Amino acid sequence: MLSLLKRYRRPLIVGVLLLYPLVAFLLSGRKGRDPNPIDRAVIAVTSPVQQALTATIEGSVSAVRHYLDLRGVRQENDALRLENLQLRASVQALGESRTENERLRKLLGYAEVAPGPEIPARVVGVNPVAKLLSVRISGGEKDGVFRGMSVVTPDGIVGQVIRATSSYSDVALVTDSQSRVAVLVQRSRARGTASGAGSGPLKLENMLRTEDVDNGDLIITSGTDGIYPPGLVVGRVTNLEKKEHGMFQGADIVPAVDTSKLEEVLVVGSPYKAMAQGSAAEGASK
Repeated sequence: MLSLLKRYRRPLIVGVLLLYPLVAFLLSGRKGRDPNPIDRAVIAVTSPVQQALTATIEGSVSAVRHYLDLRGVRQENDALRLENLQLRASVQALGESRTENERLRKLLGYAEVAPGPEIPARVVGVNPVAKLLSVRISGGEKDGVFRGMSVVTPDGIVGQVIRATSSYSDVALVTDSQSRVAVLVQRSRARGTASGAGSGPLKLENMLRTEDVDNGDLIITSGTDGIYPPGLVVGRVTNLEKKEHGMFQGADIVPAVDTSKLEEVLVVGSPYKAMAQGSAAEGASK
């Protein structure tokens, strides 16, 4: 017994000191007496301990509450960040859909006034070989697309179909070095040829030195090459070079269509030519 008292002497003393003011308070509450000198001494000794314990407990509780609050705020921030990302993705998707709708609406408006039959198609591939600048489109023979038909956008000409299968077609771009387009100056009706240079602007060739042409003039298709219907926009004249001698004058033509950014196109052609090609293809299939 004595060994236990010696071992737990300090905790017992502290417990007595802490319990004594409580018992004294309860007794004084019943009897209504003033604290005696012993009460005052015990209270003076134990009050700092009680205050320290209370401060420690309150601090621990406050720290736990603060941690829980921070954890809740962090979770809320994570949820808001995720929602923000989802909203931004939705806005971007809506913006892309709006842009696509505008392109398709413009394409549809052009199709209503385009000469001859017109078949809408999407660009699904780009030829990586520099010797032949071409793209692959989704329209094929089953859609009425045949070799030799011209490909355009509402802004101007794109190129010519050089190969057609059942579901897809390859289009040689107007910027290809082998491309030749019969053109005329819209203002003066002067005739010439727009030739592809492989990259950059087209070249205005076969324009007589005496013809009326100037920088900024709009170049359109003449329709005399049997490929492009007349009146389609090709581009505008720049870097005009009027030579003092020789038969021809030269210039660059800035294409109306940026062929590196094609997404949707229209395949058009002469109704008679398309009809003849369609009949030929039908006869070959039989």
